[in-house]
Amino acid sequence: MFKAIRITILLLLLVLAAGQTWLTRVRATAWEVPLEAVVYPINGDGSAAAARCIAGLTVDDFQPVADFVAGEGKRYNLQLGRPLTVELAGEVGSLPPVAPVGGAIPAIMLWSLRLRWWAWWVDNYQGPGDIKLFVLYYDPADHRQLDHSLGLQKGQVGVVKAFAARRDAPGNNVVIAHELLHTLGATDKYDLATGQPTFPDGFAEPERQPLYPQERAEIMGGVVPMAVGQVAMPEGLGQVVVGPATAKEIGWVKDRS
Repeated sequence: MFKAIRITILLLLLVLAAGQTWLTRVRATAWEVPLEAVVYPINGDGSAAAARCIAGLTVDDFQPVADFVAGEGKRYNLQLGRPLTVELAGEVGSLPPVAPVGGAIPAIMLWSLRLRWWAWWVDNYQGPGDIKLFVLYYDPADHRQLDHSLGLQKGQVGVVKAFAARRDAPGNNVVIAHELLHTLGATDKYDLATGQPTFPDGFAEPERQPLYPQERAEIMGGVVPMAVGQVAMPEGLGQVVVGPATAKEIGWVKDRS
C-alpha cells in the first residue's frame, strides 16, 4: 500500500511538473517579453583559484551572452531589441545532484526532479529569473578537461562547468550560451560519440565552398570544423552563430507548414 501511494504521488508530481514546463516553454519561446537568465556561481572543486574567480565576478562578465542573443536574434528579425538579460546571483554553497551515467529512464526522470528541487532550494536571487544557470568553477591547474555541462528544458535549469581563470572567460561564455539555448529547446548538433559537428545543422556555413575550413562555430555544434575530423574551439561568442535549425527550435523561425 505504501509503495502504491509513493508511486501515485510521484506520478502526480510528474504531471504537475510537465504542465508547468509546457507553460514555461510556450512563454519563453514566444519572445514577446525579454527573458531573464540568472547566473549562480559555485566553487566546483573547493579550490582557492575558484574562490578568487567567484569573488571577482561581476554581471558585466556575462554581458557577452546577452549581446550574443541580441545580435543573433536581430539576424532572424526578432522584434525584441534586448531579448535576454543576464543577472548575477550570490554564490551557492552546495553542488547540484550528479546526473546518472547511462541510467535508465526512471533514474533520469528522478534525477531531473531532484535537480529542479535543488535549484529551487538553493535559489538566492531576489527577482523573477526565467532561466537558472549554475556555473561551477574549477582550477585549470588541476583540471585540464571538464565534464560535460548540461541544460534542461524542463525547469529551464543549466549546469555549466567552467575554468576559474580570467583568460577562459570567453570560452566559458560560449558554454553558458550553449546550455542556455538547451533550456529553450535547442538540441545538440554534434555527434555525442566523437564530438564532431553534424552536417549541415552543426556547421555555421554549410554552403561554404570549399566547405573547410569554416571560420565560425554553430552554437549547438560547439566547435569550428577545420577539416574532416579536425575541429577548433571557438575563441569566444564573436566566433559563434545561431544556425537556422537552432533558430527554429527556440522559436525565432516559425514553422510555416
